[in-house]
Amino acid sequence: MLPRMNIQQRRQANKLIKHLCANYQDGNCLLLDDDEPCVCVQSISYSLCCNYFRAAVLPTEPLLEAGILSPVNIKYCQDCKKPFVPKSKRNNQKYCVDCAKRRHRMINAESMAKRRLKSVQS
Repeated sequence: MLPRMNIQQRRQANKLIKHLCANYQDGNCLLLDDDEPCVCVQSISYSLCCNYFRAAVLPTEPLLEAGILSPVNIKYCQDCKKPFVPKSKRNNQKYCVDCAKRRHRMINAESMAKRRLKSVQS
């Protein structure tokens, strides 16, 4: 079953399509074009049916992506407060991908600093 958008989400998606989609030209889809102009299906549908839109255009707007793909499973990052779709199946993810990377680097740096301090003292 394809995810469905409400009116507001569809309007946002159409703005993204017109500005960011590499296959959109004058209301037509270049991927579907076979010597005849073909209307961009994603721009006229409430369903999320274009794989290119889902993979390349939609991730540029995380709030819209979270709202369309998993309206029930939206979580908010504890550091930056931005919405994200958790990758963990156990539902224990607290941070978005960017904050998780930053946090992981900070923890590793603190650990290495403690280890160096310990080796200097002994």
